[in-house]
Amino acid sequence: MGRLTLNVLLSFAQFEREVIGERIRDKISASKKKGMWMGGVPPLGYRVQARKLVIIDSEAELVRSIFCRYAELGSVRLLKVELEAHSINSKSWKSAAGRVIGGKPFSRGALYLILQNRIYRGEIVHKGQSYPGEHPQIIDQPLWDAVQAQLAGNSGGRNGGTGTREPSLLAEMLFDRDGNRMTPTHAVKKGTRYHYYVSRPLITKHQTRRSTGLRIPAAEVEQLVTSRVRQWLLDPGNIYQATQLPDLSAKRRLVAGAAEIGKSWPELLGPRQRAVLTHLIECIAVGADQIDIHFRPTRLGALLDGATPLPSASDDETQILSVPIRLRRTGREITMRIDGTDAFATAKPDARLIKLLIRARRFNAALVGSDGVPLAALAKREGVSPSYFTRLVRLSYLAPDITQAILDRRQPRDLTADKLLTHSRLPLAWHEQRTVLGFT
Repeated sequence: MGRLTLNVLLSFAQFEREVIGERIRDKISASKKKGMWMGGVPPLGYRVQARKLVIIDSEAELVRSIFCRYAELGSVRLLKVELEAHSINSKSWKSAAGRVIGGKPFSRGALYLILQNRIYRGEIVHKGQSYPGEHPQIIDQPLWDAVQAQLAGNSGGRNGGTGTREPSLLAEMLFDRDGNRMTPTHAVKKGTRYHYYVSRPLITKHQTRRSTGLRIPAAEVEQLVTSRVRQWLLDPGNIYQATQLPDLSAKRRLVAGAAEIGKSWPELLGPRQRAVLTHLIECIAVGADQIDIHFRPTRLGALLDGATPLPSASDDETQILSVPIRLRRTGREITMRIDGTDAFATAKPDARLIKLLIRARRFNAALVGSDGVPLAALAKREGVSPSYFTRLVRLSYLAPDITQAILDRRQPRDLTADKLLTHSRLPLAWHEQRTVLGFT
């Protein structure tokens, strides 16, 4: 009987607790539908007065600046760097215990929350639904729409596995020496997809004897173009010469903005990289011995800061950025080999080649410290034939700069482990080795 009475009392207590919670939730929901502020820490730009949100002018200006700069930069990471450079921190307040909270540099997560907070549109959100609020808005509708579109575009770029396909980085910008547009394509070999830019005549089968189509590896030409553009952006002298703004401070802002894009280029998403290139590049012509990037430097101001006017339509002149290359014929097609430091810098690491050099040094050390042990015995100890042991020992006498270039991934693109073994009977003169292996 005692347990029965206790259970009945506990059931009524639980029922009363749930009824109170239900009434509170209904009250909060009804109040938010009316646009009322229901408590909590006010967001940046507002303070609470008479249970309503009131704008703080200085903080509201910061919120507008954050939205505007994100719409121009298109990257939360770049926005975060810019805020840190100007020593702009988050909102700070005191807790009930007197502890100071906030007042630190903005994190990327905090910036995402600010850019998606509908309170700045004068709305109150409850369970995914937004209602007109009693407080004034800070962000107008056009700026809000632009920011949300940019956030959605960046999110789509990060989630590229959903079936949406981004355009190639240089699509519709690349042309061969006959003026034919080069189209992105790919080929699959042993489960690996290789991307190329191919002249239209090679695709449409309309190639003539006078026009020879090009087939260029996409990764190499994209890296070549972006490296040249980044080199231009990182040189302040180029910007001072190309821009005709009378205000020196405006030029300095362009220099700083261009340098920021150049330094952060590897971290930019594909759509943002393509947006920068299409804005600054008119076209890219692949010639017999060089690539000409028809660059529009006067567009830099509009790209970095919408408030900076372009000089005029007539001043939108094109500057040609040239990079030397070598074209090599393979059958009726022509492939590209990039010359210069950029080509060596973009070479992929060759694990087999590096492993071959390490093994050659080990074989050489074993031979030097053998104390008269026959070469055949050393080869047997290493599990290789005497002839292979001898070929690898010869590779330990490569010129130091050749060895260092291979370790630094600056070797010519066609220098592989198989080619190095084929040329194992290299001359002892280092300058002759460089000639044989293609380092000169």
